[in-house]
Amino acid sequence: MLLSDLASYLNAELRIGEIADYGSALNGLQMENSKGEVTKVIAAVDACLPVIREATARGADLLLVHHGLFWSGLQPVTRSVFEKNRLCIENNLAIYSAHLPLDAHPTLGNNAVLMRALRLEPARSFHPYKGTDIGLVAEAEVHRDELVARLKQATGAAVHLCPGGPAVTKRIGLVTGGAGSEVAAAVAAGIDTFITGEGPHWSYTLAEELGVNLIYAGHYATETFGVKALARHLNEKFGLPWEFVDHPTGL
Repeated sequence: MLLSDLASYLNAELRIGEIADYGSALNGLQMENSKGEVTKVIAAVDACLPVIREATARGADLLLVHHGLFWSGLQPVTRSVFEKNRLCIENNLAIYSAHLPLDAHPTLGNNAVLMRALRLEPARSFHPYKGTDIGLVAEAEVHRDELVARLKQATGAAVHLCPGGPAVTKRIGLVTGGAGSEVAAAVAAGIDTFITGEGPHWSYTLAEELGVNLIYAGHYATETFGVKALARHLNEKFGLPWEFVDHPTGL
């Protein structure tokens, strides 16, 4: 498939031009490849050097990621930055990145897919960022210990609970990634149990004081779902083979 056609499809499907994001996200096609074609996709969370090495070793010509090449800001093209660019150019590897547009996607997004994995049905969206709701809310009575068990099974990672709210949930909010600092906003939205990836130290004690359960399920672990779902979607629609490169940070 032509890389330009695939990038155009992804831009439209993910509404890249409509959803505001951090400047360093630079959503969309971040690196072209020399052939201008895609025959194999690698999905990963981060466009970091170990992932790029593995993607080229597996013979991919498109790396599909959630966190792209520019999260660290402007840097000289030396050392690891040079090596990433060199590997991509010499091995015909293009890179496409989607951050908040992938978080917010109603069926392929991190939040939507993780909600389904938790056997929860979203009732509405919440947590607006620059005009777009990123998170989801489910209305369900689930014991918080059962919810933790489901999260462990879905993510395959460690889960940490701040039991500040009711033992049995009524309204569960989910924002994948690093949204722990939004615990007050979650409470203001009527949520009694807030699931995210990670948060600052003070988010735990604030959750206790506000009377809400706060569950940290890992920044990396909660954001593997969207890129996998998107790559699977490309396989089903266009027949492109894909694999996932797992490079967990433990955060």
